[in-house]
Order: sequence, then C-alpha cells, then structure tokens
Amino acid sequence: MWQDRIETNPEVLAGKPVVKGTRLAVEFIVDLLAQGWEVEEILHQYPALSRADVQACLQYASDTLKSERVYPLAVDSGA
Repeated sequence: MWQDRIETNPEVLAGKPVVKGTRLAVEFIVDLLAQGWEVEEILHQYPALSRADVQACLQYASDTLKSERVYPLAVDSGA
C-alpha cells in the first residue's frame, strides 16, 4: 500500500507527496519513469529508495488520477 511509503508534510517540499524519509517527490520519480528511466537506474542513482518505494509512487499516481474529476467549462460563444 502506498500509504505506508508516501507522506505529505508542509515542512518538506511545500507539502508535496514524497517517499517517506526522503525529499524525493512522487512526481519526480514518476517523471523519471516517464522519461524512460529503468527502475534499476533509479535505484542506483537514489540508493535510499527501494523497488517498493518506486511502486508506491506509481500506485499513488494511479490512485490520484482515478479520483480526479474533470468538469467541462461553459464556453461563451457570443461576441
């Protein structure tokens, strides 16, 4: 469960979700993966992380997107 590995704290990165015990933001880890980094590369460059931490970042992102709601805005077509 990502809740065991991800935390928000207003004192750390302005409250952005981070991997517990680090200053590594979830969005940073997800962005590295989106850029094509392999999990092994991330773990090598950031030895404080575990494979479970990277998985928790992805699960957090997935859960956040699932709960997102988008509402269409009314478009004013008048001039």
